[in-house]
Amino acid sequence: MDVKLPKLGEGADSGVVVGIFVKEGDTIAKDQTILELENEKAVASIPSTGAGVVEKIYVKAGDRISAGQKILTLAGGAVAAAAAPAPAATPKPAAKKAAPKVVQVEEVDDEPVAESADEIVNENPVASPSIRRAAHDFGIDLRKIVGSANGGRLVAEDVRQYIARLIRAAVRPAPKASAEAAPAKPAPVQIDFSQFGPILKKPVTQLRKVIARRMSESCNTVARVTQFDDIDFTKLGELRKKYAAAYEAKGVKLTLTPFVLKAVAATLKQHPIFNSSLDEVANEIILKEYIHLGIAVDTEQGLMVPVLRDVGKKSMLDLAKELETLAAKARDRKISADEMKGGTFTISNQGAIGGGHFTPVVNLPEVAILGLGRGAMKPVVREGQIVARLLTPVALSYDHRVIDGGSAARFTVDLVKAFENFDEALVKI
Repeated sequence: MDVKLPKLGEGADSGVVVGIFVKEGDTIAKDQTILELENEKAVASIPSTGAGVVEKIYVKAGDRISAGQKILTLAGGAVAAAAAPAPAATPKPAAKKAAPKVVQVEEVDDEPVAESADEIVNENPVASPSIRRAAHDFGIDLRKIVGSANGGRLVAEDVRQYIARLIRAAVRPAPKASAEAAPAKPAPVQIDFSQFGPILKKPVTQLRKVIARRMSESCNTVARVTQFDDIDFTKLGELRKKYAAAYEAKGVKLTLTPFVLKAVAATLKQHPIFNSSLDEVANEIILKEYIHLGIAVDTEQGLMVPVLRDVGKKSMLDLAKELETLAAKARDRKISADEMKGGTFTISNQGAIGGGHFTPVVNLPEVAILGLGRGAMKPVVREGQIVARLLTPVALSYDHRVIDGGSAARFTVDLVKAFENFDEALVKI
């Protein structure tokens, strides 16, 4: 009775084992957590699909495993039916030879397949005899295909999409050489830093690899410009203090972030180009009629960006509750991939840490991001008088391929107004 890694969800078909909670000889129950798996976005607890005594464990901490791969074998008990492959139906003899099915390459979506011809993503593929026979006839290695059925089982549609991808990759024209093309990235050079003094080595985590890749993609793609300003947060600070107790009575802490969310959402409604994405394939700008704001969360593992949906339609109380929940899940690496998808604009608030102006990196496929630094009391002139006001530095980075400097300046002016003229009615419970 084998327990295998189930399919974890879209775009999460493999991961690295970070901890195993059972050992050979242990008696475990169905749905008991047997290991933790780290993928690109989170750490997921993997439950057992059956009950019994652990007879053999096939993985160890640090191993990368894929959906459908065997984790352990149980003696006694019963494995859930969903984990066992369904018996293959005996194919009926055809009356005549069927016409070959044409693969429609343009209809293929981005299901996970091997990134290269040599990449193995499924060491132990589960498939019916008919699929195995067809794969053998056509020279297809089933270990390079991720199954979409229960338990990572391969079905005919998985093979069809894999073939279609190979065709699409084969017919894709090679990029034309250009005299203005950027030079190829030099090969990395490994330096022995221990020759200069004591060192410590720390492996790069999956999350850090993803962050590095996404930041490099953004910097190499986006024509980034950053607009700077200072915003008077004095009124917002007073409103927060005024209503903090009422929110605490509802079991939630009122921070300045819900104010920021509301102000940004209102400004995005006035300037929809900042709530868009550039479709480089279709040469179109996609203007989104929904406002889903990503909030950059600083965790011990690295930066994560959970997304709050339909911010303009939610109350301040609801936003405050949702912020606490998502931030806690991000820090515990319990947040799902779906909770970090679909953002239309990102906010990076470093105010609690310190520092002033900085240049945030646009979170592709978005076209703009707002960075906030630490607020400080400063002397300013108001109506001919020098007064102390709480000024917060802000930085708006945007993609100059989509947004012009004049649009960014107008956005910033309206954003300042949204903060400084914040409607108190929005804060009341």
